[in-house]
Amino acid sequence: MSAGGAGIGRDAGGAGVALEVAVTSPAGAVVARDAGADRVELCSGLELGGLTPSQALVEMTHETGIPAHALVRCRPGGFVLDATEVELTEREVRTVLRSGAAGVVVGALRPDRTLDEDALRRFVEAARSVSAHAEVTLHRAVDHAADPVAAAARLADLGFTRVLTSGGAASAVAGAGTIARMVAAAGPVQVMAGAGVTPADVPALVATGVAAVHLSAKRPAGDGHAGVPMGAGDRGDGHFVTDGAVVAAARAALGG
Repeated sequence: MSAGGAGIGRDAGGAGVALEVAVTSPAGAVVARDAGADRVELCSGLELGGLTPSQALVEMTHETGIPAHALVRCRPGGFVLDATEVELTEREVRTVLRSGAAGVVVGALRPDRTLDEDALRRFVEAARSVSAHAEVTLHRAVDHAADPVAAAARLADLGFTRVLTSGGAASAVAGAGTIARMVAAAGPVQVMAGAGVTPADVPALVATGVAAVHLSAKRPAGDGHAGVPMGAGDRGDGHFVTDGAVVAAARAALGG
């Protein structure tokens, strides 16, 4: 798979609802691939909501053969970016695509919680400067927007391929009504439901008309510690790995 691999995945071709799994490692990508995922969203720091993966991580995940869309988020926290962060995001967009990502996942808001359209256009242009076919997804910054439905309606003009959303709610199931309205508003832009999704939630999310369902399918790796904390966010719980059984159950819920 190369950076020009747009169109790969069930939603891109209109043949059913696609399954996307968030992963943080090449091993996770292999588990997701073998359990039936159509693509992965690749990030580091999943416990922080996801951060930009390293160049080597993108390269090794590319070698697994499953289309990987790299999250490009330079820091945790809110989605209002300063000028330096916008430039850094542009550079990271180009780097991950040149490293083999099939697409990128980006987002930015203004202080008034509307889309930062200037920044988003720059991110889309950066992606398409590497590959005219690069897929660009707006991440869950949309769920922090003042009006997620109005935001979804702007994405086609900004050049986006899809949007990942919980409908502005704590979970995609709770936001299903808003997700359905986003589907109606988004036009050609694919809407992908994600946040707190379990295989049991899949039928209700498919009923909203989404093109894809996104879940992390994670389980603890069992490497927790009771030692000295390694940072403010380290509670000693260890890290997470991809659970193939959860991915397979979600694939089955989508009809295999």
